[in-house]
Parts: sequence; C-alpha cells; structure tokens
Amino acid sequence: MAPRPRELSPDRSARDLFGSEMRRYRESAGMSLESLAAVVRYSKSALARFETAETMVPPDLPDRLDAAFGTGGIFRKLYALARKEIHPDRYRRRMELEARARIIDDYAGQVVPGLIQTEEYARALFRVTNPRATKEEIEEKVAARLSRQSLLAAEPGPDLSVILDEAVIRRPIGGPAVMRTQLGRLHDLVDTPTTTIQVLPFAHGEHALLNGGMLTLMTMDDKSAVFYEEGLTSGTLVEDHEMVRARRRDYDLMRAYALSPRDTAALIRTALEALPT
Repeated sequence: MAPRPRELSPDRSARDLFGSEMRRYRESAGMSLESLAAVVRYSKSALARFETAETMVPPDLPDRLDAAFGTGGIFRKLYALARKEIHPDRYRRRMELEARARIIDDYAGQVVPGLIQTEEYARALFRVTNPRATKEEIEEKVAARLSRQSLLAAEPGPDLSVILDEAVIRRPIGGPAVMRTQLGRLHDLVDTPTTTIQVLPFAHGEHALLNGGMLTLMTMDDKSAVFYEEGLTSGTLVEDHEMVRARRRDYDLMRAYALSPRDTAALIRTALEALPT
C-alpha cells in the first residue's frame, strides 16, 4: 500500500503555496512524481521535497513546470514571491538544515559560534543577554546549545570551517578562566580532519561582513546551499540561489585574507598568554 501523501499548508507561506499548486496541477494532469520527474528532469525525491516546502525551489524549475502544465507563467510568479520571503519558521528550519549539512562554513564577528562554544562560555553569554532569566532557564538554553554540538561527533559528521574576527579571541567573555578554556578548545580545532579555524586579523581592515554578527553557510549532500545570518536579536534564513552565491563570494574572499591555520594557532596562543592568571 502506497504511503499517504503528506498534507500541505498552502496558506502558511508562498513556498508552501508553490508546493501545493505544484501537487494540484500534477494530480489534475494524472501524473505521478516519477512521470513528472521525467518531464522536468528533476529526481522524484527532489520534487517531493519541493511539494512539501522542505526545500527551496531552484530557479529553473518554475519555467519547466509552466511548460509541463501549460500554466502560462503561474509558477514563475509564485517563485518570485517565494524567493523573497523570510522562512516562517526560520530558526527551526535552520536547525533541520544544520543537522543535514555536509559542509558548514561559519563567520563570527563578535563571539565564538555556538557549535564550538564551551559550556561556561555559552553560560556567560546567556547570562548577559538574558539578565532576568532564572538559573533553570539559563541551564535549559546551555543544554540546548551543547546538544547541537553532537553533530560534530556524528559519523559521518560535517566538515566545519570557521573564520573568526580577531575581536572574538581578544574579548574575555566570562572572565580569564572561562576564556582560557574557550581559547584552548579553539586551538584544538584549528586544523583537524574535519575542522578548520582561521582568524581574520584587525590589520586587514574593512570587509563585506563587517556590519554583521554571524554568518553560517550550509551545503547539503545534493550540493544545494543556504545561509543563515544572525544579528543582535534576530536571524534570517536565506535559500535564494543568487543571494547564497553572493554570500559565498564574501566568505571566500574573507578566507583568502584570513590567517592560515598555523598562524591562527600562533595568534590564539598569544591571546592565551595575554590573559591574566
């Protein structure tokens, strides 16, 4: 017995409406996912993810659907709406994509990214950003952050590349003892089979992401990519292909200007030595 198709929510977002209309026209044409896949030259599994709004539609698919169904540009118009909207559950979606990603590229301008924070470093950040939170609320947030880090130990885990502004290793979050432990962890992860950390030194000057907080680029098994930008109080998940390409270019330029892993390790040791005992 064939599995029952997942229910859709076309009123949830433009992306969900795109998927719902895609299924409606497909079923009206009496086509299975397999038969549509042969016409538009996408895999059955990819089309299923587009219908359920699990994955952002690629830019060439709308025209192929309009041609297949004779819809006169409907899917192109829906795509124009979907590509500009912010994902309605962007943080939840970010966590799902992070768990699936095979390559994660992080840039951090102020603090160590969550995936490589130590427990005390994370606790210090949550305390200062949630001054009225109870101890239990802080511990819940710390536990949630540390649980994310399990994917680095997964088999196979993602390849992680991190670029840190020099400010990240110079600002003593939580005090010298907490920062010493955090810098020690960064030093251990500078150059391993699955992790690379580089510092962008102050001497470089301005760069394209200077006004931002954190950037995470995630690349999946199927080579699709997204990015998540996080500011002081909110984050934005972007799956538009052109915008992802632009952010990838920004990141690659910063990587070219950053210190090598060897020089980064030396700078981290210098920062460690400068901490008061």
